[in-house]
Amino acid sequence: MSGGTGQVVSEGLLKIEDCLDAEGNIVLPPGVTLISLIDRNIASVGDAVAYRYLDHTGTDDVRAVELTWAELGVRLRAIGARLQRLAAPGDRVAILAPQGLDYVTGFFAAIKAGTIAVPLFAPELQGHAERLQTALDDARPTVVLTTSSAAGAVEIFLDDLAGVPRPQILLIDEIPDSAGESFENRAIDVDDVSHLQYTSGATRAPAGVEITHRAVGTNLLQMILAIDLLDRNTHGVSWLPLFHDMGLSMIGFPAVYGGHSTLMSPTAFLRRPQRWIRALAEGSRDGRVVTAAPNFAYEWTAQRGLPEAGEDIDLANVVLIIGSEPVSIEAVDMFNAAFAPYGLPATAFKPSYGIAEATLFVSTIAPDARATVRHLDRDQLTNGKAVPVAVDAENAVPQVSCGQIARSQWAVIVEPAAGAELPDGHVGEIWLHGENIGRGYWGRPDDTRATFGAALTPAVGGHADGVPADARWLRTGDLGTYLDGELYVTGRLADLVVMGGRQHYPQDIEATVAAASPLVRRGHATAFTVPDEQLVVVAERASGTRRADPAPAVDAIRAAVRQRHGVDVADVRFVPAGAIPRTTSGKLARRACRAEYLDGTLRGQ
Repeated sequence: MSGGTGQVVSEGLLKIEDCLDAEGNIVLPPGVTLISLIDRNIASVGDAVAYRYLDHTGTDDVRAVELTWAELGVRLRAIGARLQRLAAPGDRVAILAPQGLDYVTGFFAAIKAGTIAVPLFAPELQGHAERLQTALDDARPTVVLTTSSAAGAVEIFLDDLAGVPRPQILLIDEIPDSAGESFENRAIDVDDVSHLQYTSGATRAPAGVEITHRAVGTNLLQMILAIDLLDRNTHGVSWLPLFHDMGLSMIGFPAVYGGHSTLMSPTAFLRRPQRWIRALAEGSRDGRVVTAAPNFAYEWTAQRGLPEAGEDIDLANVVLIIGSEPVSIEAVDMFNAAFAPYGLPATAFKPSYGIAEATLFVSTIAPDARATVRHLDRDQLTNGKAVPVAVDAENAVPQVSCGQIARSQWAVIVEPAAGAELPDGHVGEIWLHGENIGRGYWGRPDDTRATFGAALTPAVGGHADGVPADARWLRTGDLGTYLDGELYVTGRLADLVVMGGRQHYPQDIEATVAAASPLVRRGHATAFTVPDEQLVVVAERASGTRRADPAPAVDAIRAAVRQRHGVDVADVRFVPAGAIPRTTSGKLARRACRAEYLDGTLRGQ
């Protein structure tokens, strides 16, 4: 079979050794794209299951729907043929479908048809209409792929959009397999854009990262090598939204070597986190199983997802990627304590760092390593230095190691204003380089130059060794440091609380707030500054505290923050559960919360 470069790709399943040069660096073989990988799997393991969806709607009984590689191929040709009638090569095709196998086939079909996939979400996702509108206005899709069940909501949403050319709507589940007879093979080059990955919008408006086939292929190989997913008998289990970069990676890595992933909806997980645990245990019986989630999901599952008495749950072969910034050691400890009795290995957790602009994966700990934490001096952190202290030190701030940088990728810690690499032990902005980095932001040349085109002044013997002197670097906006060769992610530049010339990390203040009063809902407090360096805390009420007088809690929070951080809180607001905005990936949206606080639209304030 041939790729877009015109060179022949060898038959059979992809072998990882074919993707490494003599020095062990990742080099994609000619013509390898997401579509060529799927074609390999169709030819080699066509009857094997590629994707399984656990449908929990309707009744308590789960309904498993499966798609083999051969069946996937049929659906891609059918959907792709219909797309080719409506869209030209390079046009954007937005997926506004519910979680499920139709989403998977729609995403891959858009790429196979020669168009650029734009993985988004159906309008039924509450609280994110503005993000969806921003993405559609930015990408200007020619076609929207959805399903018959979501078509009505999609029609209404598109009718209400102002200033956006009306895309045509194509219903994935109403396209017959026979439509594939008219499909025309399109040449796909490894440097073509595969899809636009929209950022979460945690610190700024969502932007569409141009992810090329080279970037996605390189990043999937980086993840597979770093987490040791080389065995075809390694399965994926995920409830993460398929429009999220980690959700996409969970359907991407099986394509590399013909494995499979089991999917479910985020709603199914949130309502009953035991469903996630049962799916992991089922996969663990047949081989290694890998999953991924942010801090809150592991905490939620430890609280609400314990198996029923006598239930046969064995998590001996589970790998758990935890990828929030920063990773919470409390979440790791809570989950380990809850599920160690069910065979969960001490090495199961893999604290990791990733970012959409790098396709996703940047670093993680070694396959046989345990999650570890270093405690850093809070006062030194505010001055940009990572100084380890004893765990019981008064100013100790826990930081979880995100391990080593992925193969064929570089990460440096930089003083952002000067663009100069900092020594280990200094906190600065994380800059990245590698073939997994996206091409830029769709339609935003100025932002692309500023973010993807940074020039570095490297340190002698630093972490940029091996990168050409004239190379361009990605500014991540994330803060971190190196200690003993491992990366620690300390926070985000845009979220820093700057008062009196000192920099405070909001998550550190938020932890103090949560510990100060039981009125605060765990993991649901935000800290930010408003004009004139005034510190504001917004906290959701814990369950069962709706009628409690907040005054004592407000006094306790102010006292705790003043004692631990040396700053005064100008305002403490308690709001109902669910009032603090979050990103589509579940992160606290401090920027959005600050905006709602200032304009008076924050619910319950």
